[in-house]
Amino acid sequence: MEPSLTDPFNRKIEYVRVSVTDRCDLRCTYCLPPGYHDFVEPEQWLTFDEIERVIRAFTELGVYRVRLTGGEPLTRHHLPELAARLNALPNLQDLSLSTNGVQLRKQAGALSQAGVKRINVSLDSLQPERFANITGGGKLAKVLDGLAAASEAGLHPVKINMVVMNGVNDDEIEDMVRYCLEQDFTLRLIETMPMGDTGRAASSHYLDLEVVRRRLEKRFDLVAAVMPGGGPARYVQVAGTALRIGFITPISRHFCETCNRVRLSADGALYLCLGQDEKVELRALLREGISDEGLKGTIRAAVARKPEKHEFREQPRKIVRFMSRTGG
Repeated sequence: MEPSLTDPFNRKIEYVRVSVTDRCDLRCTYCLPPGYHDFVEPEQWLTFDEIERVIRAFTELGVYRVRLTGGEPLTRHHLPELAARLNALPNLQDLSLSTNGVQLRKQAGALSQAGVKRINVSLDSLQPERFANITGGGKLAKVLDGLAAASEAGLHPVKINMVVMNGVNDDEIEDMVRYCLEQDFTLRLIETMPMGDTGRAASSHYLDLEVVRRRLEKRFDLVAAVMPGGGPARYVQVAGTALRIGFITPISRHFCETCNRVRLSADGALYLCLGQDEKVELRALLREGISDEGLKGTIRAAVARKPEKHEFREQPRKIVRFMSRTGG
């Protein structure tokens, strides 16, 4: 039999999101507050050896998808080295990356050579001034240049992640569709989530994506579609083109019943649900010399505690940690 991890609700866990740092070179309004400096100290981050060991254990238990995240993962020094080490694991089939794109021009080629197959890039506005306001001073031109570098390096598909905020950037959705059509990118629209104080503040701009979908249907000929990957997006395609548009709806139409993932934070906490507090601390166990079989046993026991669903609607103030701390 193939090895597998199954939670109490008969969901197969096949996907780990690995945060390599909780730091970021932007300050998006829904993620980190201005002036925030309460980051984990680098000596508390898992080392590359420790990350590789944890992911090896996961892959031997049946996980075959890994995504490198942050914070902003490209701020972690020598990240392509870690990517190459993970890509060499025999059972890993899909290695991807989430980034804000600021440093992609410098690193896209090395990431591609290291085995990263595809990337998601956060891009909430195509207007330079608005982009700067959302990101705490970010330069849109750097991200667009980074996206060009990703295409040049052969990373495909490139998925654009746009957090849709009513009264902030919802007037740009059609422009983002056209941009992705022109650039051969996939577009994914995301509802705001009440993660930490910043996320709850951003949720005042919440917009049900079903409303957005009906709006787009009036402008574009949309047909049902699917797209390879381990994420929760529900896709449509613009007829006659290659463009797929994904809708990620954790609030209006949650996807907990198909959740296939867990998250490893930069400091070694294994989070079992984005919207719950359950976690298992792995760093101390690794540094105390836990055996490989002991590590796998700990992972199995952790997955056995995975909750059925988040409670973003029922208890929007429950989660106090920021998205950057969890690994998005």
